[in-house]
Amino acid sequence: MANAGLKVLALLLALIVWFVVSAPRRESVSERTLPVPLSIVGMPAELMITTPVPETVNVRLRGRVSVIRSLSSQNLAVTIDMRNWAQPGDASITIRSQAINAPEGVDVVSVEPNKVRFRLEQVRQRVVNIRPFLVGDPPKGYTVGDPTVTPDQALVSGPVSQVRNLTDVATERIIMTGRTALFVQSVGVVSDSPLVRVVEPQSVEVTVPVLAEIGPEPSTTTSSSMKEGGEQPARIKRNPS
Repeated sequence: MANAGLKVLALLLALIVWFVVSAPRRESVSERTLPVPLSIVGMPAELMITTPVPETVNVRLRGRVSVIRSLSSQNLAVTIDMRNWAQPGDASITIRSQAINAPEGVDVVSVEPNKVRFRLEQVRQRVVNIRPFLVGDPPKGYTVGDPTVTPDQALVSGPVSQVRNLTDVATERIIMTGRTALFVQSVGVVSDSPLVRVVEPQSVEVTVPVLAEIGPEPSTTTSSSMKEGGEQPARIKRNPS
């Protein structure tokens, strides 16, 4: 009887272990599509992307229901490695399942779009002038002189198609409203193009003279002609008392 009880206990333990171990395999399978962030790594320093690239791609995944439900866009990524790309021009990259960091036991069913296209250009540097960006006007009766920028040139970097035609970059806004005297202001240097960056300097000092306008001098024609024989001012006669 003791042996029979032990055998029953062992059988129950075996059933419990089998149930726990086989539970994942018996769980139903589900599919789900998620927008997954797209990142490009390993870009050569002498190249840059000059056309829009999608921020996400739609990835359809298949796996156990419990695992699929736990997935989110934050713990997935699609990575495109550009380390072996050396030439400028139009690029067309096929996104393969190996580029997606799906967890173990989860299969990549599809990726949409499965190709990413963009243009690559060579990076160039150039020295250009810095233009002060004055906004507004001083009060009435004052005028703005010629501002000076120190230093007056900047080194910029960007795609060759934009840098080769660039002549200057601007400072941040300098407000002229209410100004009545010379002033010096430290401001940043910025580029109008999001693809062109200012390497150096990051900021400059701008000296802006503000001068009082000089009005016309009073006319002396009348007084001069009177001295030279013109009409004399009338005299007031007094009656004797």
